[in-house]
Amino acid sequence: MKVVVGNNEQISKLIAEEFIKVINVKPNCVLGLATGTSPLQVYAELAKANKEGRVTFKDVATFNLDEYIGLEGTHNQSYRYFMNENLFNHIDINKDRTHVLKGTGDYLAYANQYDKLIADFGGIDIQILGIGSDGHIAFNEPGTPFNSLTHVAELAESTIVDNSRLFNDISEVPTKAVTMGLQSIMNARKIVLIATGKNKAKAIYNLLKGPKTEEVPCSILQDHKDCTIYCDEDAYSLVK
Repeated sequence: MKVVVGNNEQISKLIAEEFIKVINVKPNCVLGLATGTSPLQVYAELAKANKEGRVTFKDVATFNLDEYIGLEGTHNQSYRYFMNENLFNHIDINKDRTHVLKGTGDYLAYANQYDKLIADFGGIDIQILGIGSDGHIAFNEPGTPFNSLTHVAELAESTIVDNSRLFNDISEVPTKAVTMGLQSIMNARKIVLIATGKNKAKAIYNLLKGPKTEEVPCSILQDHKDCTIYCDEDAYSLVK
């Protein structure tokens, strides 16, 4: 596991270049994507590179990590909406090749076939992750089995509180989500994780220095053969 420390602009550009490298080597590659504030600058850099002609997404396929249960894809806090607004609408991607878990309708049936669908596309070539203050990745909360595949997750109170900043009121935050499991994530050939801010410092310390335990979901990444952790100084502050 490698670690790169820099400010948000620096690490976002480095992650974007990792994605561009993968795409240019394999134009029909499969990208694993995340939502939240952490990857926003990465996506802005990718859109810029696409506009400048340094990369094309025409043959790329994407799979997102998760989605809130109860939100339609048109809801402004759904992850389908997030991806359209922050990346897909700004690049030359075929949206039929973009996959986001469903939060309504037959969401359970779609979740049950998600891992097979990823495999049918050849598997994820590069996966971007954020990290929760309690060490969760995607919506895999503490206690999630390391061998978990895509499933329905009950959100921890700390996750609901963390995400409430994006809603008008904490009562609007969904309490369940559909998420790729920890094994689903580990199946990616390459993983990059981005963490910024003091509130991520304990999680990054536990990831880099703590034992591998299901109580710290991100600790499973210690076993991945090609994983790079990108942190700002605040998130890395407890490791020094």
